Amino acid sequence: MQPQSLLLLLALLLLAATAEAAKAKKEKAKKEGSECQDWRWGPCVPNSKDCGLGYREGTCGDESRKLKCKIPCNWKKKFGADCKYKFESWGGCSAQTGVKTRSGILKKALYNAQCEEVVYVSKPCAAKMKAKAKAKKGKGKD
Repeated sequence: MQPQSLLLLLALLLLAATAEAAKAKKEKAKKEGSECQDWRWGPCVPNSKDCGLGYREGTCGDESRKLKCKIPCNWKKKFGADCKYKFESWGGCSAQTGVKTRSGILKKALYNAQCEEVVYVSKPCAAKMKAKAKAKKGKGKD
């Protein structure tokens, strides 16, 4: 047998073995799957502190599962990590209170989370002005 033919035969055998392994893995995943359709998922619970990697528990009848999840460290704790909102632009600064506000409308509730339809957030007016002033001061010092 020629070396080229032997090499081609070896490549075909390797390809067939890889395809068989992938098929076996896919069938194993199907067997582990659940027939249950009505899963109820809890909130994402971080492994440490209040953000980062964690898990959420789900139940369906007498079955239970844990899924890996991640809470971004810049999420609004007040709304929950599973409630996604579309926010308007910041409103004008209120001279009376010294804060500006904006509202957000619920865009998506993940894992059947209980979310408010509309939320309001506020922040101090001068926060951005102070940040700009600090940036300008730092530029001249080199």
